[in-house]
Amino acid sequence: MSDWSPDGRYLIYTQTSLKTRMDLWVLPLEGERKPAPFLDTEFLETQGQFSPDGHWIVYASDESGMWEVYVRPFPAAPGKWKISIGGGQHPRWRRDGMELFYLGPGQKLTAVAVKAAVSVARPVFEVAAPQPLFDTRIPSLPPGFVRYHYTVAADGKRFLVNTAGSEIAEAPLTLVLNWRAAKRGD
Repeated sequence: MSDWSPDGRYLIYTQTSLKTRMDLWVLPLEGERKPAPFLDTEFLETQGQFSPDGHWIVYASDESGMWEVYVRPFPAAPGKWKISIGGGQHPRWRRDGMELFYLGPGQKLTAVAVKAAVSVARPVFEVAAPQPLFDTRIPSLPPGFVRYHYTVAADGKRFLVNTAGSEIAEAPLTLVLNWRAAKRGD
């Protein structure tokens, strides 16, 4: 599973097949609960994430010949927008949907400001130029790898990055248990 829709009604996940390799599928959690393809092409599509409003899905695909990040409307409708430039994978939304993050070339965390509008006639999705933020030191991941090695705080200003510890100097780690009880003075 890649992600739940914000309303809890759908799951998006990567399905593999011999014919089309990796595709994005959606499983409704109400009604018949019959899975259906969201993207079923000859390209690899994976790492699907619902936007916070549930109207968009961001994902990674190799359709350009290299891994890039794209956005499409949900439920499926015409329109597709390429978000990354020069490569990208592992997209994540800021909680308010106004920014996308992804790992760009060299595992650099990159941000893209978003302006989206959903209309019956035509969905509109606009993005600013990608802005590299910082080197993550995340080891190179296999193409299409689904597990995320970072998460974004709700405000999009802080990140938790798993760097696998191999490149970080040894430092003590303090783990505080029962911190609420200590705060109350129990």
